[in-house]
Amino acid sequence: MNTDHLRAFSLIVELGSLNRAAQQLRVSQSTLTRQMQALEQELGGRLLERTPGGVAPTAAGHALLDGARPVLERLDAVLQNVRGLVRGKSTTLAVGYLGSAGDFINPALAALRASHPEVKVKLHDLSPGEQITALRRAEIDFALIGQAGAFLSHEFHTRKLAALPVVVALSATHPLARQDTLAMADLRRELFVGASDRDMPGYDRWVARLCRGAKFAPKFLDGADSLAQSMSLLLTEEAVALHPAYLADARFPGVVFRPLRDKNAQWDMYVAWQRGRAPAPLLAFLDSLTQSVAECAIRNGDAPAIGWTKHPFDEIPPLSESSHLAKRPPLKATPSK
Repeated sequence: MNTDHLRAFSLIVELGSLNRAAQQLRVSQSTLTRQMQALEQELGGRLLERTPGGVAPTAAGHALLDGARPVLERLDAVLQNVRGLVRGKSTTLAVGYLGSAGDFINPALAALRASHPEVKVKLHDLSPGEQITALRRAEIDFALIGQAGAFLSHEFHTRKLAALPVVVALSATHPLARQDTLAMADLRRELFVGASDRDMPGYDRWVARLCRGAKFAPKFLDGADSLAQSMSLLLTEEAVALHPAYLADARFPGVVFRPLRDKNAQWDMYVAWQRGRAPAPLLAFLDSLTQSVAECAIRNGDAPAIGWTKHPFDEIPPLSESSHLAKRPPLKATPSK
């Protein structure tokens, strides 16, 4: 259906006159009449009727008007937003983030408010899998997504902000909790809490890669659907889990964190954002977030390897890994392949 015809119909009803509507639209009255006849023919009935004062909608016309107005208003808002994105301008920024990484977000938001006070930021606390879905549906503009961002370069712009140290999460009563630091070799006989690919794409593969570096294959429990469930399994199953070092600042009753001292053990902090011309507020937020991640890690003595370099955002080279992850059925303390 031609939206211009719907807009013209709405204006005719508003003004109550074909002639005045034609003048405002800068078309001839005969042209406008043909447009309304085409609309009526498409819908199969009369939409307007003549009155002593001009024209008025029929019952079908009223129904069309009531239904079309909110659709046209929504369409106008969408088109305005798209035009702003095409020009690199936007007054809203929808950000998905990992709740556990909130310490990185807050300083970056403060910097964005100072540099772009007109921008309204909408925050969405989502798992990596949920962020990927939201990006694909254009429900968010930007994602602080962690390691899962490495698999998205063929769909979105991606950037690794930092390579952060890793900690081992385990029960405070676990025998290994007595040690100040741990090595992957110390975990050879442990059960690992896995994560579902739906929520944490690539997590189990990352754990398995670190285990292979220590010359053993991990045994996984069923994948946890949330961080809270992962922490619960540590206590109930005497299992272990690997996490980025910043998570050690969180408080989970009965759970302790021990630094992993293997030099090749790192957790990559990725961000992803929609392709196309990046709005200035998004670039400002990205720059501030990069600085925030670096400063937070340095305060914690982590000294991350920052992977950020400025260059044209439409020329980001793709990463080699594919985002199509093999689906693994739930495992019950069985060795990984």
